[in-house]
Amino acid sequence: MVNPERVAQAVYAGIREAACTLRADVLAAIRADWLDAKVADASSRQSEVLHAMVQNALIGDRDQVPICQDTGTVWVCLELGEACSVSGNVFSRVDFAVTRAYEDGKLRMSVVRDALFDRVNTNTNAPAFCEVRMVPGRGARLHVLLKGGGSDNASRVVMLSPDAGIEGVQRVVLDCVREKAANACPPLVIGVGVGSTFDKVAGMAKHALLRTVGSPAASDAAAAFEQRVLDAVNATGIGPAALGGAPTALAVHLETAPCHIASLPVAVNMGCCAMRSATIDLVTEEGYALEFPAAQTWEGDDTKVHRVIDQSHQAIEEATRRKERS
Repeated sequence: MVNPERVAQAVYAGIREAACTLRADVLAAIRADWLDAKVADASSRQSEVLHAMVQNALIGDRDQVPICQDTGTVWVCLELGEACSVSGNVFSRVDFAVTRAYEDGKLRMSVVRDALFDRVNTNTNAPAFCEVRMVPGRGARLHVLLKGGGSDNASRVVMLSPDAGIEGVQRVVLDCVREKAANACPPLVIGVGVGSTFDKVAGMAKHALLRTVGSPAASDAAAAFEQRVLDAVNATGIGPAALGGAPTALAVHLETAPCHIASLPVAVNMGCCAMRSATIDLVTEEGYALEFPAAQTWEGDDTKVHRVIDQSHQAIEEATRRKERS
């Protein structure tokens, strides 16, 4: 059983974690590219920029300060296994959790009341943008993604005709990169959704950003497409911080789905070099609820939310060892 209070606690913990601690897989990928650049030319611009990004991530984690000044909107995805149930309005406490997390973390408020008619800051960073997704299995998992304006503004949805094929999809991604990557703070993680419908394909691209950098694709065909597009993106030479060189992207992640015979929906959602997401298991596959330290701070005491930073440090050490062995 997943109740609203537990979801709210997880959202609070996820925001506090993601705002200040770069995802371990992204940090490892940036660190690995920095080591490559350092070996090639330690004084090069791309080496200096990548090193600054690594240092920024480590300082943010150590001092518990935001790794980017744009602390973003809050996107929440609750994944429920078939055997898991929820009680009442499971998101009823999320906006309260967002407000508390942004106030306690001294994070920038970035949400306006209405996109068109009332662009006044809510001063709470609420509302959050929430969804529920049914997945195979028994557990329940919550994803929290902090999405800055620069990377979301660099994204797009295009409805192609089916004859555009793989080449047409690649063209959409590359056009988007050439036009918008500089504003999205590269090196990027690029989520690509292909299929479904106009309203669903953008969500597929955003979900693709949650996949661990370096993890296997859904199929051999998807893996070949991801590598092909990643090579083409990095051949643009836009480079880290759009100052030239490589990499422009750390990864391309593809999600595909069925669609209408007359359609080929394509969405591109860019994740910046400060990829900020956290994933919390609410209920395990075995059916019992996990405890997590956010509950320590929920009643307003001054205890900091527990942060799991060993993953980042271990990822850096592993990347270093790989480079030393090669």
